Amino acid sequence: MAAHRKPRQRTLTSPAGRTAATLALAGAATATAFDGAAHAEPQLTPAQVKAEVDALFEQAETATERYNGTKVKADKARTALTRLRDEATRRTERLNSSRNALGSIASAQYRAGGLDPAVQLALSSSPEEYLEGASLAERAGSRQAARITAIRKELARIAELRTRADGRLAELTATQSELARHKSAVQEKIGSAQRLLDRLTAPQRARYDQERDGRDPNAASVAPGAVRAPNARAAAAVAFAYGAIGKPYVWGATGPGAFDCSGLTQAAWRSAGVALPRTTYTQINTGQRVSRGDLAPGDLVFFFSGISHVGIYVGGGQMVHAPRPGSAVRLAPIDQMPFAGASRPA
Repeated sequence: MAAHRKPRQRTLTSPAGRTAATLALAGAATATAFDGAAHAEPQLTPAQVKAEVDALFEQAETATERYNGTKVKADKARTALTRLRDEATRRTERLNSSRNALGSIASAQYRAGGLDPAVQLALSSSPEEYLEGASLAERAGSRQAARITAIRKELARIAELRTRADGRLAELTATQSELARHKSAVQEKIGSAQRLLDRLTAPQRARYDQERDGRDPNAASVAPGAVRAPNARAAAAVAFAYGAIGKPYVWGATGPGAFDCSGLTQAAWRSAGVALPRTTYTQINTGQRVSRGDLAPGDLVFFFSGISHVGIYVGGGQMVHAPRPGSAVRLAPIDQMPFAGASRPA
């Protein structure tokens, strides 16, 4: 009978039960602690935060310039689409007028064409007038045939315009999707950088801003006009850049209240009557390439291997540039970033 008895259940109220429960809870707590540690954000030194944030801002600028270039493509596609649609509308209106005129001629001929021409001649009170009228009708028929040919050509032209418009619409749709991807990439990089910066203390953040943006209180500044520009247009571009100091950096902005880096350089040279393309990687190919040792005020100076940043050289080893999100247009030394090249627009 004893062999068939159920094993005795230990309750948590017994000493052994309480010990087992305590060990189990301790193990669970230890596992939770390790699990939490595995998912905790790593502790970074200020130097590591700076390096990661710098990399993220560089990536954000690269994405911004791609966004800017894609936006130019989208604007061109949208303009072309509008032009094609407008032309198709104008031609359709002319086609409808031609159709109406052709319909009126056809109706008149139908009403007058019930009798054989010989009978009409015999019944005519004035054969001479009839023969003259017949000649005019023949010429009208020739004009009608020409009108039909013109209508057919117009239909073909309208069909071609609509096909081209459909192509431009597809291009615009694809470009808008590309724009959205670049915008998302910019926002993601900026957000990641901001979260890293939020880990810094106030003094650490102030030091980072000073080092990143070139705001060294001991550095000598270059007053506007202190270094002579090579020509009047370069001088005008430099003057515009100085006038933009203090305006906020906003990615994708070209002024007048905010700028990104290539937006500032484009606006500055536009004020001097020179049209620059929109992006850093196209601006570097504008005008004449110059070496670092031959820089003059007004020259465009480019940075990083991907040509993702640009400023306007003002002399004395310094530039005016729009540094990054969260900052403003300012004067800074050109040696604070990896130099990639320079160009002289005019």
